[in-house]
Order: sequence, then C-alpha cells, then structure tokens
Amino acid sequence: MSNKENKKNIKVAFPHMGTISYAWAYALRKCNIEPYVPPYTSKKTLSLGTKHSPEAICLPYKLILGNFIEAIEGGADFVGMISSPGICRLGEYGKCIKNALTDLGYEANYIELQLYDGIKGLFRFLKELTGGNHPIMFARAIIGMIKMIFLLDDLEKLLFYYQAREINPGESEKHYKKALKYIKDVRSQKDLKKARKMAFQEMKAIPIDENREILYVDITGEIYIVCDEFSNQSITKELGKMGVQVRKTLTVSSFLKDAIIPKIFRKGETHLQRANRLAKPFLMRDIGGDALECVSDVAYAQERGIDGIIHISPFTCMPEIMSQNIFPNMRENLSIPILPLIMDEQTGKAGYITRLEAFVDLMRRRKRKLLSKQNSNEIDSEKV
Repeated sequence: MSNKENKKNIKVAFPHMGTISYAWAYALRKCNIEPYVPPYTSKKTLSLGTKHSPEAICLPYKLILGNFIEAIEGGADFVGMISSPGICRLGEYGKCIKNALTDLGYEANYIELQLYDGIKGLFRFLKELTGGNHPIMFARAIIGMIKMIFLLDDLEKLLFYYQAREINPGESEKHYKKALKYIKDVRSQKDLKKARKMAFQEMKAIPIDENREILYVDITGEIYIVCDEFSNQSITKELGKMGVQVRKTLTVSSFLKDAIIPKIFRKGETHLQRANRLAKPFLMRDIGGDALECVSDVAYAQERGIDGIIHISPFTCMPEIMSQNIFPNMRENLSIPILPLIMDEQTGKAGYITRLEAFVDLMRRRKRKLLSKQNSNEIDSEKV
C-alpha cells in the first residue's frame, strides 16, 4: 500500500465542542482524510472521562478525554487536540491526555494543534497529518473550514432568536437540526453556499410570536462551557423557553478573528481588542483563560443596555474564579444583573433551572420598572 493510499484510509477524530465537528470534518475531507466523528458528548462520555481523570481537573478535560476514549474504541487512528500557551491549564491538557490514553493501553496516534500559531499552525498541522506538503489543498480546506464555522455560528444566532419567540415549544430546535443536515456532508464551498441558503430558509419557516416580551442576555465564561450544549446543560434552550434571547460572547468564529484570520482580512474590532479596551478599569492584564474577555463582556453588556449577563464556568477553573471575584467591584460602576454559574459532573438540573428562573424573574421586574420610570419621565416632560 502506498503512503498516499494509507493516508486516505486513516480516521482522525477531534473532541466535540458544540457543532465544531462539522467544520473540522469538512477540512479533513478536503485533504483526503476520513474524519471520525465520535458520538456526541453524553453521560457515558462524562463517566468515562471522569473515571480516568484527576479529581480536581476541570470539566472540559474530563469530557475531551471521554470523547477520545469513545473515538478510539470506535476505530479512530488519530486523535487531534488543541493546545495553547499561557496560564490556563489547557496548555497541559495535551500531555495529560496523551499519558492517560497510553496508561489505558490505547495505541491511537496523538496529534496536537497550537492555537495561537495562526494559519501557519494550521498548515503545519495538516502537513503532519497528511504526510505531505500540498499548500493549495490546505488553503482550500482552511478557507472552507473558516466559512463553515461562521455559517454555524450565524445559524446558532438565528436559533436563539427563534427559541425566545417560538409559538410551539421545541419547534425551533427541530428546524435547527434539519438545517444542520444541509451542512453536514458539504464537500465544496459552492455546496456550502447552497447549504447556507437552504438552512436559513428552514429556520425562517418557524412560526413565532412577534409580540412576546423578550429579555436579552449575554452568556460569557470559559469558551468550552459556553459553546458546548452538554456542558452547559442546554442553557440557551432553557432560557429560550422563558422568553430570553441569548447571545454567546465567546464563539469559535470570534476566536478565529483573534487568533487565526490575518489582520488584513478582519473587519471591525475583535473580541480580544475590545477586551483590552473595556477591561482595563477592572483588570489590567491577561490572567489566563477567558478571564479578560469575561470582565470586558460585563462592561460591554452594560454599554449596550442588555437586560443581564450570565457567567458560566467549570469548577476549579482559576481564571474564571478570578473574574467572578472582580464582578462585585464592577457593580460599583455598573448596574447590570450578573448570574455566575459553576458547572461540574455533579451539577443537578433542577437546582440549575431554579436559579435561571429566579434570575429571569429579577431581570423582568427590573426591565418593567425601568420602562415604567422612562414612560413617567416622558409624560412629565410633555406636561412641561
């Protein structure tokens, strides 16, 4: 068997984080590599990861390890992991996961992608994976992958809009899953353009109540927990039922603008640039993870008049613990309601929902009070 044929037959898996599997599967197929998409993260995944993880490690590590175990047992030849420098423990995930898989007797090849190496890092990663240097093929794969990530995030924003307004509970989620099917097996940028049109048409078919009282909430925190539905226990869905339109401040597309896409192709202020600007009065430097962005997100939500912000993070995540400790000081200058939520494998659904319901009630009362005061002031000004 030739080296080229061998590379075509290998199966490569990545951990789940929301819908990111659609994008990396597209990139791998463009490079003549078979993507292996493990079962979406479940209680079984969590159980496997927790069983073979240090007790005090954060939830994303346990879920990623569980994804890899399921992928290898399902026939994956390679497992790919992202890594980054800095204070966050993410930089140590790779070594720990690799050692854990070796200790468990798994023989799959482990490959790592450095997050902040930009386009060069992606080229190097694909070169190592394919065993050859094909710059044109790699460029097409990366460009298509980036476009797909932006499409997936745009589609999710539509989902949040419709979830808060849907007449029939669960209707928007059904249409969303159908829309994702148009994207799942896309093979070219031309097909991706067609899939985008069909996916958006599918979402716009959802019947909504345009007169429903809507609250607007930003969700910030550690990016994995924010983006992954299993990790955050479907927080956007639960808030949608309560008439809340959600905006995720941390997305894969916003990360691409900061770390991957060259400056010449960026439009407007990136999330990290805004973080450096808005967080300064409260946090002078980056302390790791997404802490700087989270602190700035609170100030940005206040600036835009959002009804509230939810900070969601994994248990034992030090950067997010630090940012949560900054929030009380921010309240001296900002009035926006903040709900901190900490997630781990022990987090119960019932208590979690109760906290969300109480927070939504608080925001609704506050909004009505502000509107009543505003209307009263307008009447008084008219009399004058």
